[in-house]
Amino acid sequence: MTFSKLKAWEIAQGYRNRDFSCEEVTREFLDNIKEKDKEINAYITVTEELALKKAKEVDEKFHNREDMSPLAGIPISIKDNISVKNVKMTCGSRMLENYISPYDATLVKKIKDNDGVILGKVNLDEFAMGASTRTSYFGVTKNPLDITRVSGGSSGGSAASVSANMAAISIGSDTGGSVRQPSSFCKTVGMKPTYGSISRFGMASMANTFDQPGVIANDVRDLTIMFNVIEGRDERDATSVGNPGLNFDFDFSDDAIKNLEGKKFAIPKTYLEMDLNERVKSELEKAIEILRDNGAQVDEYDIESLNHTIETYNILVNGEIASNLARFDSIRYGHRTNKKFETIEEMYRASRSEGFGDEVKRRIMIGTNILSMDNAEEFYYKALKVRGLIKRDMDRMFKDYDFMICPTFPVLPFKIDDNISPVEAYQADLFTIPANMVGSPSISLPMPAGQDGLSIGIEFTGKRFKDKDLLQASLAFERSLNK
Repeated sequence: MTFSKLKAWEIAQGYRNRDFSCEEVTREFLDNIKEKDKEINAYITVTEELALKKAKEVDEKFHNREDMSPLAGIPISIKDNISVKNVKMTCGSRMLENYISPYDATLVKKIKDNDGVILGKVNLDEFAMGASTRTSYFGVTKNPLDITRVSGGSSGGSAASVSANMAAISIGSDTGGSVRQPSSFCKTVGMKPTYGSISRFGMASMANTFDQPGVIANDVRDLTIMFNVIEGRDERDATSVGNPGLNFDFDFSDDAIKNLEGKKFAIPKTYLEMDLNERVKSELEKAIEILRDNGAQVDEYDIESLNHTIETYNILVNGEIASNLARFDSIRYGHRTNKKFETIEEMYRASRSEGFGDEVKRRIMIGTNILSMDNAEEFYYKALKVRGLIKRDMDRMFKDYDFMICPTFPVLPFKIDDNISPVEAYQADLFTIPANMVGSPSISLPMPAGQDGLSIGIEFTGKRFKDKDLLQASLAFERSLNK
């Protein structure tokens, strides 16, 4: 049996039926990493010894017929900006190349407490800044569907590890689409939950008011297994509020497809007016047709403020980046230059110049300029007001509609050697950013692959704290695709 091609929930059922052992499953996933990752480059650190130790513990618990979590024995990869105790956490940067985390992130502790098997830490754009993993100090992660293309980002290693059967589920982080966009590129399912649903304690901050841990898996059912484990309030994260809409009895029956009946979807007019890739446009039209065939209503809806999301997002995020990355001073931790220096300022300058890559430096400089006394009022505070307007307009939409639908990304996965300017890269996040701006849950669902093996992601965005409704509708859509 090829265990690594099973869904996580199928693996969980196999354990309970005594069809195979956790050690067998774990070894197969580790063998896949050894065989495939030299080419794909999804993993930065593989924790083989720790994974096999945990697998044997899980087998012993099943043997003793202990009451086990649905996550028990599931092979998992963790994005390398999330702390795992006594394991390197590089954030994809030279700055933290040799940093070893002294503690577990809250979500990691929950995974361990539920006997998940952590296989290792996976690649990302440096400090999660990018959409391709090309800014990672450890090299680009290739797309398992086409190794000449990028896997997306910043959680490219997470999506690639699941797509290539090198993990059953992966934990990523999503600031402006960093879970959903690589899921679209790699034909996986990726979800960013409601802001505050999952603790950010132990996750390196890019932009505090936008960041949220997310999950990448092979199907919606696998997502629910992980979410029910890692959601919940954490007193160590002041932005954590828990999510009563996640811990639920989920309908996985054959009748689940009926959950689209009567649901109302809005598609922003501004998105339909864009010059979309023809393949993306075609897949969006198919998705809308599927929804309508299953009893859902899909209407165009005018949200004028969405035209300002790119500028607003980049002003606010870069301001937060400049503030957050000031902590990397090379004294408490982080790369320190070997050059001679006479003042501490010279040491700061040399160490940070060597430790940070070009994209991180660019964003720090932009953010510092935005937050300066001369520009804060003109840019930062105005952007905060526009963010409020976007939230107001989306709240109005959600009074009349259950979900918003759009493509996850406007183009196909681009080639590794394509010359994409920073401005083009920033603008491509148009569809994923709104959910982070307002804190809504949002999910990317893969359409069937084309002849080239590539897939287009369709994004559903829901109401805050209505994650259950979003997941249930997503499952129904997924089932309708597989009829």
